[in-house]
Amino acid sequence: MRARAPASSANLGPGFDTLAVALDQYVEVEVEKASRLIVRSEGENAGLSDDDPSHLAARVAIDVAGTDRLAITVRSEVPVGRGLGSSAALAAAAAAAAGSKDPLAVAAYMDGHPDNAAASVVGGLVAAAMVKGAVRVVRLTLDVSLVFVVIVPDAALSTSKARLALPNEVTRESAAFNLSRMALLIAGLADSRVLLKEATEDRLHQDFRSPMFPAAPILLSRLSAGGALATCWSGAGPSLLGICRGADGAKVKLAAEEAMEDTEVPGKVLLLGPDMHGLIIDRDGSDDFFRYRQPSWTGAGTGDGDGGKGRGGEPEAGPSSGRGGRLFDFDGDR
Repeated sequence: MRARAPASSANLGPGFDTLAVALDQYVEVEVEKASRLIVRSEGENAGLSDDDPSHLAARVAIDVAGTDRLAITVRSEVPVGRGLGSSAALAAAAAAAAGSKDPLAVAAYMDGHPDNAAASVVGGLVAAAMVKGAVRVVRLTLDVSLVFVVIVPDAALSTSKARLALPNEVTRESAAFNLSRMALLIAGLADSRVLLKEATEDRLHQDFRSPMFPAAPILLSRLSAGGALATCWSGAGPSLLGICRGADGAKVKLAAEEAMEDTEVPGKVLLLGPDMHGLIIDRDGSDDFFRYRQPSWTGAGTGDGDGGKGRGGEPEAGPSSGRGGRLFDFDGDR
């Protein structure tokens, strides 16, 4: 069985461990019965831990299937350790391909928090939380005319290391500041015409992580100067995100590439659209299954989803087809 899950960008500035958006880069996992454990990988991180039972996909699939007699193939476009939800997407896809009835619960457990996992499973823009030990996800309205320019440095930054840079306590003023910005952000992501650059401001994590990537403030400012509506760290970083109108995506990408050259930061720049499908599962072995298909997993979202048109689409600005408003209720059973 095969399953595919999208990358994601979490936090989005003020929504620390709460908000995430699915992006149209993918991890695909195929799991088959075999006489012994076989692990193969293609694409990002290819070959580094093949035939290794410690590989995340292997650990998840073995746990779900209850056996290590599996052949597991991982095909990934998502950079590892860059704040694009690679581990959550991989865990969700591996769990689904191994037959899990609740891949979100598995992915959230493996990742340690539910935001990236929720975006990868449900698709679109999500708010996620653990409530009484169970994952709760609400899919929010997303203006699918938006695109995302992502600066991806070559150097990785582990989430655990990035979390060590954060303070154990925050002031009431900082908490209120983030809540106000998150309200602005949710409104602006639903309708890009009201998205303010201040909506991604944050006092909980971004400034504390900047010493780990000193070029980040300069690169973020260059994204804004290039035409991004708002900018932020992607997850724990070091990737940086520019949220843009679709028509401005190419010029913002060019500005980001020039900024990386000027600051001598090696890496690449991606221009991505939102993924509105989330986790999809191939039970029939169809060659074209992953081509713009609605999710086959019954827990996935109901937004009309296509938004579009993939990376080449140019939906009109304003309230759009990435409808939200559905509560996803998962019992947390692995």
